[in-house]
Amino acid sequence: MFILLTGLSHKTAPIDVREKCAFDKTQLREIYNKLKSNGIISGAVVLVTCNRTEVFATGQDVRKGLLVLEGLLRSYSGIDQAGFAQHIYQLFSHHAVAHLFTVTAGLDSMILGEQQILGQVKDAYQAAVDHKASNTTLNMLFQTALRTGKKARTETGISKYPVSVSSAAVELCREIFGSIESKRVLILGAGETSELAVKHLMAQGAHSVIVANRSYDHAVEMAKAVKGKAIHFDVMPQELQHTDIVISCTAAPHFIIRNENCGKALLSRNSREVVMIDIAMPRDIDPELGKIKNVFLYDIDDLQNVVEANYKERLKAAHKAREIIEQETVLFDEKLAGLTLVPVIKSLKQFADHVKQDELKKALNKLNGCSEREEKIVSTLAHAIVKKILHSPFARLKEKAVNDQGHLYADVVKDLFDLDIDEQEYRKNAHRKIGDKRQ
Repeated sequence: MFILLTGLSHKTAPIDVREKCAFDKTQLREIYNKLKSNGIISGAVVLVTCNRTEVFATGQDVRKGLLVLEGLLRSYSGIDQAGFAQHIYQLFSHHAVAHLFTVTAGLDSMILGEQQILGQVKDAYQAAVDHKASNTTLNMLFQTALRTGKKARTETGISKYPVSVSSAAVELCREIFGSIESKRVLILGAGETSELAVKHLMAQGAHSVIVANRSYDHAVEMAKAVKGKAIHFDVMPQELQHTDIVISCTAAPHFIIRNENCGKALLSRNSREVVMIDIAMPRDIDPELGKIKNVFLYDIDDLQNVVEANYKERLKAAHKAREIIEQETVLFDEKLAGLTLVPVIKSLKQFADHVKQDELKKALNKLNGCSEREEKIVSTLAHAIVKKILHSPFARLKEKAVNDQGHLYADVVKDLFDLDIDEQEYRKNAHRKIGDKRQ
């Protein structure tokens, strides 16, 4: 049985293509139903995020299986065949396994090492189990992928280095205050970057958000988005007396926080620390204010330096994470190979034992009157011969099973020895859910 993958991502398809493959719950249910009723695909897990749509499946025929997956995705996307084909990638066996492990570890994400994908993979796997679409092979694959993703993060720390301006701003605040919980945030301007930074701060426990903007109506809209309070721009200096964190990103052509209007407010804080993050271009905050005691002022260049330094650290961590992924992929291949071989080896051993017992019985009948010791010698000889004959085929089967052609060797052995394997029972076992071993 092969593990198959057909998908597209931010690396192969623009957003207008990806959004056509962002299937909702109803579409996913239909897709699973079609895959389950298809005679070529024996199991499937569909992963859908804002940056990728991927279908992992199992099947006995690689070419037919990949064609089914491509056709199904294309039909639901509504994209013509030529247009769809240029954006997808298709992998199988070892390469499909390595890809899933890489994705789960966050090494294939827009932001290297991002955390969210781990939960998304877990949810996708759970949905497949709920739809009764997964099977033993895919259960084992996704459980191993989740363990590998966690292991890569735990052992390399790839996710701990902020690699966006907004996350870097939050990290700086945490370094200064130790904890952001209960801190008061003043945001100047209603831009996307400043809004994202505030959301990061709130996720870390920031207490309240005050929004000031030249247009009060825009301030109200922004305040709603971050569950804060809007104020008029002219009362901003008074707010500075009580604020712990300031994020400024306006379109003003000059400094809007300067000594003339805000210097006294900052000096009246009685040495309480305030972090001022100026992510505007041109700058909003007069750099001279950064000389006031306990005023920590950062501009876009300061944050970018943090981002670049942290990205280099993530690259180092990613190298270590890839080593973990390679090791786990090899181990998984070996484990999967053992699963494939179990019924063949078991049946071949039973066949050999049956032949041995029949021939041994005939030989002992002909040796009528032999002693118990002689009978034991003949039986031991027969057992040793069979064991020695089977040793090499079993070893070679295990060797061959770890590559993409391993199943062919198993099929040849079945045909050569006309092995009696209960295919129906085998499929039943192969598709049985692992149940409570979910991550």
